[in-house]
Amino acid sequence: MSYSVGQVAGFAGVTVRTLHHYDAIGLLAPSERSHAGHRRYGDADLDRLQQILFYRELGFPLDEVAVLLDDPEADPRAHLRRQHDLLTARIERLTKMAAAVEHAMEAREMGINLTPEEKFEVFGDKDPEQYADEAEARWGGTEQYAESQRRVARYTKEDWQRIQDQTADWGERYGALMAAGEPPTGEAAMALAEEHRQHICTWYYECSHEQHRRLGEMYVADERFKAFYESMRPGLAEHLRDAITANAARHTS
Repeated sequence: MSYSVGQVAGFAGVTVRTLHHYDAIGLLAPSERSHAGHRRYGDADLDRLQQILFYRELGFPLDEVAVLLDDPEADPRAHLRRQHDLLTARIERLTKMAAAVEHAMEAREMGINLTPEEKFEVFGDKDPEQYADEAEARWGGTEQYAESQRRVARYTKEDWQRIQDQTADWGERYGALMAAGEPPTGEAAMALAEEHRQHICTWYYECSHEQHRRLGEMYVADERFKAFYESMRPGLAEHLRDAITANAARHTS
């Protein structure tokens, strides 16, 4: 089985011009030609191209790639082992670098009191900085915002981990409640709505039932908040909004 230069370019995600260049410098000469003189690539050519692209992705100059691949004593498996080791090391470095940047940004924005080691461990895939400016613009002059800022500035790694664990546990229980067909106006749903409010009171600021009701409306109206709750279970944002409304009504009537 052999393939045209266009087919190989499509397989490998490179341009035909790149393949022509590799042929011109002797890095990848096709093993066959058609009767009309067109390049045809066999399976061995594709294997070599894969090796070339691996090394190129790792930053090796093409002349060094040629030396590596044309070494008569080199075991093809040794190339794969070397590339695997280099790629694994690069992935680890980039992952650690991304985590360091993300966590440092989050901790600095939120005033979190963490040690350098803890800055690599606390947060998951959330980016609180994404909403920090908007939160300050919306609520910066309120007592609740000031109180929230005072509290979070004192939180440690263990505090933030506890907050995340409590949120995840609550989300699982609320999802199970919905799966069981519990209505938002039922006792179980209102109890979890009240737990949600108490979580805010415990960790951020004193949230009245009326304030909680307004938050419930925002969880549905604002697509970003809605996406957060919908990630726990589809339909959860609206269900929670209704449960919050029912819970607020029974405590304020």
